[in-house]
Amino acid sequence: MDYAPARWLPGAHAMTVFASVARLGPRPRARRERWELPDGDFLDVDFLGAPPPDAPALVILHGLEGSSRAPYVRGLAGLALRAGLAPIAVNFRGCSGTPNRLPRFYHSGETGDLDHVVRRLAAARPGRPIVIGGFSLGGNVVVKYLGERGDDLPAEVRGGAGISVPFDLARAARALDAPGFWNLVYRERFLRRLRAKALAKARRFPESLDPAAILGARTFAAYDAVVTARLHGFASAEDYWTRCSSGQFVRGVRRPLLLVAAIDDPIVPGDSVPVEAAGANPAVTLVATEVGGHVAFVAGSPFWPSFWAEARAAAFLADAARR
Repeated sequence: MDYAPARWLPGAHAMTVFASVARLGPRPRARRERWELPDGDFLDVDFLGAPPPDAPALVILHGLEGSSRAPYVRGLAGLALRAGLAPIAVNFRGCSGTPNRLPRFYHSGETGDLDHVVRRLAAARPGRPIVIGGFSLGGNVVVKYLGERGDDLPAEVRGGAGISVPFDLARAARALDAPGFWNLVYRERFLRRLRAKALAKARRFPESLDPAAILGARTFAAYDAVVTARLHGFASAEDYWTRCSSGQFVRGVRRPLLLVAAIDDPIVPGDSVPVEAAGANPAVTLVATEVGGHVAFVAGSPFWPSFWAEARAAAFLADAARR
């Protein structure tokens, strides 16, 4: 499945923006369930399409400030249904359209919620294969989850895939915080939403967050210091980035894992991709393309675009589920 980039989208920014705001894609029917968590919070989980009852489960994790309705989530779900998988899209805490109950949010290293989803699915249908796919932040969660647990996973978990994974969170934050027009566009698109959510959280839990500090957070370094670290028990933004970057967990992966990265990714620096660690682990398949942007990898014509990384992941995960 060699990647033939769309020539009508020259450059990483054009490809990234098109995939983010201009793609249409499938809209499989969704059935939502609210799953209670052990700490009193909840996850909203969407069961997509109408797969056969015995189809292997595909758990899909979205990226930063995405949701189960993100075009790339629905794109992978549509391909997964055609490949015989049952897609289940998880909304991270506070991302389903309903604020979560607790002061905390979600973050790049939170694998406990994913583990809860996986173990609930395994308990409901023992022996049914489960595979996991994640995009960007969600991909970081997938890689960290598989790597930190190694063989300590339910037998039902057969493999995973991560697309445009920020393997080094500090490097990704610095890339987004760097000067430049496009960095400002990406940074403000994310931070505008994150600040709004954090301010709403501060109103509900005034002892947890400082509204003035939130309003002053104009970089990811500042936001992760005054919100992410404070809410989730990290000493600082740097502590959060160090402990939650998934690149260090690649060596511990013991189930088949596909990693798809673009060297020209404007958010994930190409030289932060853990080529050596992936090459040393026979469970890991790393596909690094010269171009592709961030969660984009657009191919085909402008009238009929396709998204190569999602197709590559769907094929890999369907194969892993049936091994």
